[in-house]
Amino acid sequence: MKVKKYIAPNMQEAMKKIKNELGHDAVILNSKVVHTGGVFGLFMKKKIEVIAGRDPDPLIRRSQLKPELVKAGPEAANDINHEQSLISEVLELKKLVKSLSINEQQKGLPPHLIKLNQILQDKDIGLASRSVILSDLPNDVSEQSPPEFHSEVVKVMEKKMRHLAFGGISYKKKYINVVGPTGVGKTTTLAKLAAESMLKNHKKIAFITTDTYRIAAIEQIKTYAKILNAPLEVCYSIEDFQRAKEKFEDIDMVFIDTAGRNFRNRQLVNDLEKLIDFTDEVETFLVLSVTSKLNDMLEIHDNFSSIHIDKVIFTKLDETNTRGSMYDFILSAEKGVAYMTNGQNVPDDILIATEKLTVEEIMR
Repeated sequence: MKVKKYIAPNMQEAMKKIKNELGHDAVILNSKVVHTGGVFGLFMKKKIEVIAGRDPDPLIRRSQLKPELVKAGPEAANDINHEQSLISEVLELKKLVKSLSINEQQKGLPPHLIKLNQILQDKDIGLASRSVILSDLPNDVSEQSPPEFHSEVVKVMEKKMRHLAFGGISYKKKYINVVGPTGVGKTTTLAKLAAESMLKNHKKIAFITTDTYRIAAIEQIKTYAKILNAPLEVCYSIEDFQRAKEKFEDIDMVFIDTAGRNFRNRQLVNDLEKLIDFTDEVETFLVLSVTSKLNDMLEIHDNFSSIHIDKVIFTKLDETNTRGSMYDFILSAEKGVAYMTNGQNVPDDILIATEKLTVEEIMR
């Protein structure tokens, strides 16, 4: 494992350095607040020291071995047993490193902060984020009642996101576009946004779909369009999209559904630009499932970076009790949240995100 120490003004800057040098697979082993500079102990600056590592994961799955390496007979069995033994040892070593890093972080912490650290860890909030939360709590927090203590934690977490844009559709742009990987619920989410615009804000709406890869997808958006009594255009090319825009010239809000993309294939993501005219008239939301891994979320965000993403929509809150990856993603990607969805019901099961509500859903 390649291990390196980073010192930065804040956790966000440290994470950027780590991602640039070690990549998204890097693991935070330890983080703490340090003080640097100053004269005779005065005017010292508060900084974050982070120790990160990247495991190249040299283990090779047996299914990936070259045929000439797959032997027959007792020798093959011995090789497989040896390989499995190595895998077990490495996995145990990884667990030990994680345990040591957590124990190291808790050294010197008072009991109430050790308990809080465990609560945050149970919520799947990363070590780096937990360290920042603990270090930013007021000194007298241990003297407060449990509700006050919880309130202080929420305030600290909110503060870290305050510079980002939160909230739903701005209604300053005519076209609302949702993008994201397969299986995150983009079409259902789009229908919820359209219903909100029509029922609550009395907008005249229409749909455009570029998801022509799956017949079921077209039928799904047709069903929603019929329920909402809204026109729908299916677009196979940029020319189709331009014609749809002309047809919907008198419509207040046009909601664009896109095909789910394999986020690991950047070319498929770039193909979206051949179907949709991404102009200043479009407000785009990246849809992510809370059940996804943090590293996958960050990779998805990076691969969609060729398209301007205004905010994120988190889906499937009802399918997990550990939502800490939301918090880690928001701080790492520096992207605010528009909505959170917690079910399949249209137009219900959607929440307009604020900093406070997002934290409360994470800590629920």
